[in-house]
Amino acid sequence: MVIFPRVTPVLCAAGGAAAGFYCSGSSSPLWLFAVTVVLAVVLCFFQSLFPLCRDRRLLQITVALCAAFTAGLVFGIGAAGSARNDVRFGIPEEKITALEGVLLEDPRIISGGRAMAVLSLRRSAGDEGLRVSAKGEVTVFFPEENALKLREFGRGTAVFTEGRLRYSQTGWTYSAQSMHIVKTASVVERMRTGIRLNLINRFDGKSWGGLALALLLGIKDNLDTSLSVLYRNAGCSYILALSGMHLAVIASLIAFLLKKPLGLKVSAVIGALLICLYCFLVGPMPSLNRAALMYILGVLVILGALPKEPMSILSISFLIQIAVTPSAGNSLSFILSYLALAGILVIGQPLYSLLAGKIPDFLLQPLTASCGAFLATSGVSCYAFGILIPMGIVTGLVLVPLTTVFMIGSMVCLLLDTFSLSALLNMPMSLLYQLMEKTASAAGRVPDISVSAPFIPLALSIVLSLLIVIFENKRRAVLLRLRPFS
Repeated sequence: MVIFPRVTPVLCAAGGAAAGFYCSGSSSPLWLFAVTVVLAVVLCFFQSLFPLCRDRRLLQITVALCAAFTAGLVFGIGAAGSARNDVRFGIPEEKITALEGVLLEDPRIISGGRAMAVLSLRRSAGDEGLRVSAKGEVTVFFPEENALKLREFGRGTAVFTEGRLRYSQTGWTYSAQSMHIVKTASVVERMRTGIRLNLINRFDGKSWGGLALALLLGIKDNLDTSLSVLYRNAGCSYILALSGMHLAVIASLIAFLLKKPLGLKVSAVIGALLICLYCFLVGPMPSLNRAALMYILGVLVILGALPKEPMSILSISFLIQIAVTPSAGNSLSFILSYLALAGILVIGQPLYSLLAGKIPDFLLQPLTASCGAFLATSGVSCYAFGILIPMGIVTGLVLVPLTTVFMIGSMVCLLLDTFSLSALLNMPMSLLYQLMEKTASAAGRVPDISVSAPFIPLALSIVLSLLIVIFENKRRAVLLRLRPFS
């Protein structure tokens, strides 16, 4: 049964928050203040109409929706202010010779063997031993000789590094020439880093191990760069980024193992705890955190604490995420993740209903979901990358099931490795890896569409989406009229 989204106060609040969050950077504060005042005046006007209106329920709903949008707009503006990375070095930038801070993420190995990580500043140093307090986040590139040592210490480690500071369009970056460990991370963080290193070692030496680490833990240090290029050319690079698809595989396994012996509610709660532990192990990833947050909200639905409305759950997830981690809202993966799921719910479901019975269901469900996600994200994708790859809709129908099997095989391989039996799966996993590689390679040969004006595909996607929704609404209206005669 298809559940169509309803316009609710929480949905309006999320829409207002999105408008405030993403428009506050490009619009003047005076303009946003004027919009807020106008909305407040409109609310007062509707409120004054209460005694004169016959349909007071409709007026109350309108006032509630407008109030929710206004509150969301103010909330979004505040979150956008918190998301800004205001770096303060304490001394002139040209005099800085060293920085001290804490690693906010696990160091990533990049080209040339160097390591890259985001540093939360504590102090900056200048000539003659001058040290002052500093604040903000800076991306640091560490030399190759420090890369492995950094990965062993991991996130939460305090470091002191000497080098050179630079500024680019993406913000402040720092090229380190030397590095010293000031303080190790907490016990919990060191345990987490140890588990990650153990998993990396388990997949070491396997031709498909780099892909397994990318799909299970989001570690792309050992991922073959040529495979990443093939997936990008095929329009399926989202498969390599941890998101709801990957979490759904893990959640399904948890449900399969726990639902029958423990029941739906208990298994859902335990599953939520395991998902939280998994996200802590993987690290902060906006798209994965969105999926995990929606899973937890889904558990609340099962427990009866929230209504079963997917768009409302998506809206609540958005509001919580930009409140807790506002900086994540500026990442492209965050934006595409929410747009894709909104497209599946708002566009994909009506399209599924329109085509039901005309295409086999096992193909129709993933196809309409892919079309909905594609239409919702096409404008942003064109703006960010300048190309459009419609072939990705079809390629995903093949690669997503193969990726699901590959993930399950990787987890089974970890289990067998405990008993030194993982070699049994090495050949099947290698063949599956080659099949996925050849599929992406074949799809990548289909030419993409270069886009110089992103507003054109954005306008076309909006028009197509509206047509799908309008046709489906008309079809449903006809069915409702004919139902008494059936």
